[in-house]
Amino acid sequence: MSYQALYRKWRPQNFEDVKGQEHIVTTLKNQIRLGRIGHAYLFCGTRGTGKTTVAKIFAKAVNCQHPVDGSPCGECDMCRAIQNQSSMNVIEIDAASNNGVDNIREIRDEVEYSPTEGRYKVYIIDEVHMLSPGAFNALLKTLEEPPEYVIFILATTEAHKIPVTVLSRCQRYDFRRITVDTITARLAELAQKEELDVEDKALRYIAKAADGSMRDALSLLDRCVAFYLNERLTYEHVLDILGAVDTGVFSRLLRCVMDQDVAGALKLIEDIVIQGRELGQFVTDFTWYLRNLMLVQSSDQLEDVLDMSSENLAALKEEAARIKQAVLMRYIRIFSELTNQLRYSTQKRVLIELAVVKLCKPQMENNFESVLNRLAVLEDMMERGVAAAPVRTAAETEKTAEEPAPQSLSPAQAEDVEAVVAQWGKIISELEMSTMMMLKDALVSAGADNQIILGFHDDMKKSYFDAEGHRTSVEKAVSEHIGKEVHIISRLLENGRAEEALFINPNKIHLEHVEFIDEDRD
Repeated sequence: MSYQALYRKWRPQNFEDVKGQEHIVTTLKNQIRLGRIGHAYLFCGTRGTGKTTVAKIFAKAVNCQHPVDGSPCGECDMCRAIQNQSSMNVIEIDAASNNGVDNIREIRDEVEYSPTEGRYKVYIIDEVHMLSPGAFNALLKTLEEPPEYVIFILATTEAHKIPVTVLSRCQRYDFRRITVDTITARLAELAQKEELDVEDKALRYIAKAADGSMRDALSLLDRCVAFYLNERLTYEHVLDILGAVDTGVFSRLLRCVMDQDVAGALKLIEDIVIQGRELGQFVTDFTWYLRNLMLVQSSDQLEDVLDMSSENLAALKEEAARIKQAVLMRYIRIFSELTNQLRYSTQKRVLIELAVVKLCKPQMENNFESVLNRLAVLEDMMERGVAAAPVRTAAETEKTAEEPAPQSLSPAQAEDVEAVVAQWGKIISELEMSTMMMLKDALVSAGADNQIILGFHDDMKKSYFDAEGHRTSVEKAVSEHIGKEVHIISRLLENGRAEEALFINPNKIHLEHVEFIDEDRD
């Protein structure tokens, strides 16, 4: 006999073998046991959750000669005939390839004939959302008032595409994604029956990769076992077969990003490519890793939500303590956008490398999240005692010798900059028009001893600001809005210089933030 795939060989043959859908199984068993069987059912849910399997078991149960508590006995002639697909009472139709009006008219003609054996004729229409509008209309009347010996079971992965007139004529059952624990337990049970030597950690990863689909999990297990035939299937083997990446790589990548180590991060990406890992899966897994970090930061009671061991959870908490939540949300946003871009791209590696560089260099973006990221970088530099002042020429040093240089910054300075950026529009709106024009392209950074640094690219605007009256009016407006007396000094910046990365453009941030709020109101 030829080899049979695991998902076919171990397809459940009674309600007790169906895993993860107890809310549906119990209802159907009660209906059969009490004789309250409906005439039309709609089974909805993602792939591999058991829609067609439950439909076939239901067809056996309603025709079983000796049902056991609403479940088919599996031993009588009717059960065997339906299981062997030789019964004329169960008609399976694939709506993806039989979606025309003529196909439905054939069903309407057939239902007039009562079953030759058993009590019910059961029509299982798979992927019913693929029927044409004309076919749905042809099905309506029969679906609403079929003969008493006919049952329709419609199965679909996209219930929103089914007309409301059809939905209202069916009992709807939504199949849930099967949990990782349930899939893992089922895989372990079947591995034991098949006498397969599989590591528990490997089974758990296969269950996660299946994304709630029992059929996908069995197919993945089949694929991995076939490659490592007569060997112990380990976690590392599964990673190799599925093109996945170990979570330790995610931790190393995150540390490179937080340290703004572009070279180190790109080297990690190169290693992943060389190992032949699937890049789309890598992006998805890293996004979920960042999501888990965010959840750990949000609450301490997440052992049940985060599906991982206590050791991994402890490591995750340690990692989460090193990164601010606002920065983490920026990382998640960039990689979520990357997931959509990769679907239609032929240059996945380039897009991933661009996203990683964006993570490392928040100054590449002009939005509120990147500002918070840059402030977090400044705070980290200050805590480590790294000077934030730019390298200056001898002439510039002599010119501003009377101005204290921003050598040692305290965390309060970053908060001052954040307050100024957040209220920049209100601050400049209270100044004279000439002063507003002077500050139009000004950049903001932090200095020592309650100082705010304004950076200018135009020497004339810097000179205008340095006039005592203009400096005083700006200082007064800033102090009133942030509730703290500050001293403002100026810097002349050169485009493309490294020092510019330490400054923030509050004008762009303010405008983009206002536009975002307006869109939200619409």
